[in-house]
Amino acid sequence: MDIIIAVKAILMGVVEGLTEFLPISSTGHLILAGSLLNFTDEKAKVFEIVIQAGAILAVCWEYRKRIVSIFSGITHDRKAQKFVLNVFVAFLPLALLGLIFGNAIKAALFSPVPVALAFIIGGIVILIVERHHKLCPPAVRFESVDDMSITDAFKVGIAQAAALIPGTSRSGATIIGGMAFGLPRRVATEFSFFLAIPTLMLATVYSLIKERHILTLADLPMFTLGSISAFISAFMCVRWLLRFISTHDFTVFAWYRIVFGLIVLASSHYGWVVWVH
Repeated sequence: MDIIIAVKAILMGVVEGLTEFLPISSTGHLILAGSLLNFTDEKAKVFEIVIQAGAILAVCWEYRKRIVSIFSGITHDRKAQKFVLNVFVAFLPLALLGLIFGNAIKAALFSPVPVALAFIIGGIVILIVERHHKLCPPAVRFESVDDMSITDAFKVGIAQAAALIPGTSRSGATIIGGMAFGLPRRVATEFSFFLAIPTLMLATVYSLIKERHILTLADLPMFTLGSISAFISAFMCVRWLLRFISTHDFTVFAWYRIVFGLIVLASSHYGWVVWVH
């Protein structure tokens, strides 16, 4: 494997891992990073989706005891059954809308300027929700994800569907959407982690099957490097985020999104950076 390709794969994996579970849009950052690295062909687009599996494995490892208990109790434990049903219900809106509108959205919005606009709009939404969250604290009935109803899960699923727009952030949509619907910050964050497992794993499998005609065994080292670097960086990020939200809100991420989006728009407008579409 070419050393330049290897470096690009590692860098893209790090970007994926560090941004997948923060409310700042991994897809948006990968589009921008790919543009800067001139890593934008059809194979690179498949790569960006597949390395999400590395990031998801980090969540699976962090919550391995909970996941094992859910699978071991799925046939007889009502709490485990309810949890799986909630995740399934929350997964459906994005899956269905993605199948219907996915190709059209990719054709129209997967470029730096639309991503930058989504960054800014998403940042403003986070500021509004955080302010509302402080003025109207969530109900005390939510102590963990197990306290969520099917209706709560469906609302979060509707919010996650907004992540079809690149730059919105899947984790940001689910976490901030969950908070807007009354979930405590930690409950919304942990449910976002669990919801990411089927969402991103199935997206990876679907992409590999759909685009198998452009992939060869020679691509395996590149995909492996990207997935490993995504796993390592995501594992560190998940642990850091869980500590962070115990004493902080998401306001800093909102301002990051707004400033970063404005920088991308300015660089595109004034020609400081030639973004590859």
